[in-house]
Amino acid sequence: MRKLLLVFFGGGFGSCARYLAGAWAVEALGPAFPYGTLAVNAIGSFLIALIMELSLTTQLVGPDLRLLLTTGVMGGFTTYSTFNYESLGFFRQGAWLLGATYVASTVALCFLLGLAGFAAGRAVSGG
Repeated sequence: MRKLLLVFFGGGFGSCARYLAGAWAVEALGPAFPYGTLAVNAIGSFLIALIMELSLTTQLVGPDLRLLLTTGVMGGFTTYSTFNYESLGFFRQGAWLLGATYVASTVALCFLLGLAGFAAGRAVSGG
């Protein structure tokens, strides 16, 4: 039951953070491109790699905190389903270049930030 509650509360926090980031992005950058989804997925890619590296190589992040932060917070914060829906929307509208740019930039940025998170974790852990 403890683990379920950790995921539950972490997911709620992550989902609220995703909502706020998306709302901010639309307000600041406009609705023409899904900057908010791109940002949360990229930031989440960095953070989950960092958290996992620290949890697997140090004592800084224990199993409960890892569960709270990865499955809970990052699970609620990042969103493949929204990314997929927004991508399909571009293609349905015939905006092929914009859709392809979004897919490519999301995959590349999330991969690179995942590597950066892994490297940051290695740097902190001394590995």
